[in-house]
Amino acid sequence: MTFKRVASHEIFGHRLVSRSKSPVISIVLFSLLIFFMFAYSIISNMSLQSAAFTVLPISFTISTQRNMIVEGDSENDQFHRGIRRKLPENEIFRSDELTEKFHGRVQEFFNHKCEVQFFMTWISTAESFGTREILAVESVFKAHPHGCLMILSRTLDSAQGHMILKPLLDRGFKVQAVTPDLPFLLKNTPAEAWFNDIKSGEKDPGGIPLAQNLSNLMRLAALYKYGGVYLDTDFIVLKSFKGLKNTIGAQSINWAKNWTRLNNAVLVFDMNHPLLYKFIEEFALTFDGNKWGHNGPYMVSRVVHRVEGRPGYNFTILPPVAFYPVDWIKIVRLFKVPSQQADPKWFEAKLQELNEKSYGLHLWNKQSSKLMVEEGSAMGKLLAEHCVLCNQIYSS
Repeated sequence: MTFKRVASHEIFGHRLVSRSKSPVISIVLFSLLIFFMFAYSIISNMSLQSAAFTVLPISFTISTQRNMIVEGDSENDQFHRGIRRKLPENEIFRSDELTEKFHGRVQEFFNHKCEVQFFMTWISTAESFGTREILAVESVFKAHPHGCLMILSRTLDSAQGHMILKPLLDRGFKVQAVTPDLPFLLKNTPAEAWFNDIKSGEKDPGGIPLAQNLSNLMRLAALYKYGGVYLDTDFIVLKSFKGLKNTIGAQSINWAKNWTRLNNAVLVFDMNHPLLYKFIEEFALTFDGNKWGHNGPYMVSRVVHRVEGRPGYNFTILPPVAFYPVDWIKIVRLFKVPSQQADPKWFEAKLQELNEKSYGLHLWNKQSSKLMVEEGSAMGKLLAEHCVLCNQIYSS
C-alpha cells in the first residue's frame, strides 16, 4: 500500500465521519482506518526484514569464498601459475636423449681441424629459418672455407633442419645443428640458479619473449664453455675473423670516439674468459624480462663500463665500422637501389668502407626483416659477393 493510498483513505474516512450522524458508524469507520494503517506498517517491516535476510547470506558467501581462495590457492600459487603460462611452448626446457648427447656432439664436431669455430643460436621453428639466415650461414664459409659452424637449436636438429643445411653439407662445409643442454651449459655458472627459478616458475620471465633472452644467455654460456665466435643469424660476414681474439664491438661512439654502446650480436672470446663470466653474472643478477635489450646490448655495456681497464680483463673493443658499420636507422638504404640525388655518393662510399674496414654487417632484422633486396642495391652486391650457393638473393 503506498503513501498516497494511506492519505486517500485518511481523507475519505474523515469525510465519512464528518458526514455521518451516527457515533457507532463513526467508531467502526475509524477502527477500520486504524486497522489498515497498522497492517501496512507490519507488511512494510516484514519486507525490510526479508530484504535484510536476503543480503546477509550473499555477503557471507562472498566472504567464505574469499577465505577459500586464500587458504587453498594462495596469491603466490596464482603468481607461479601465471608465470608458467608465459613460458615458451617450443620445448626449450625439455631434457631427452638429444640433450644428453650435447657435450659429446660438440666435442666431436669441433675435434675436426676448424679454421675458426663459430656458434649461432636458433630458438624458433625450422620453417622460419629462411633465405636470409641461409645467406648469413653461407657468408661464414665464404670467408672461412675450413671453418666450423654449430647452430644451437632443437628445431633445426631434425630431419627438416638437415634438409635445410644439406646443400651446404653437400659442398663439404662443416655445419651442424645441435640440441643444446641448457642445464649443462649453465652448470657452475652464476646463471644456474636463475635458470632453475625460471624453469620452475619461481621467477617471472617478463613480457619479452623468453626465447630472446635465453639466446642472449646461451651465447655467453657456449663461448664460456668452448670458446670461439658467436654470430647473430642476421650478420653477413665480409672477411676472415682469424686475427680476432677476445673482441667485442661498439655499436656507437661519441665525438671523442669513445664508445657509448656495445652490442652482443658478435662476440669473439676464449674459453673461460673472465669477461664472459661477468656477463653471465650480470645477466642473472639484474635480469628484467620487460625491458628490451636490458639483458643483451645494455648488459654488456654495463659490465664493460665497470671492468674496462681493470687487470685480468684483457679484451679489445672495435669501433662500429668493424661489425656495425650501418646503424639500424640507415640499414634500409642498403636494400634499395640508390636514387639519382645524394644516395649514389653514400652508396659508393659505404661499399668501399665495408670492403676495406668491416669484418661484417649486422642487418638489424628487427628493422629490415620485411624488406626485399632490390637488384642493383648495395645489399644485393654484398650478398652476391659473399655467398657460396647464392640462391634467391633477391627474395631474401
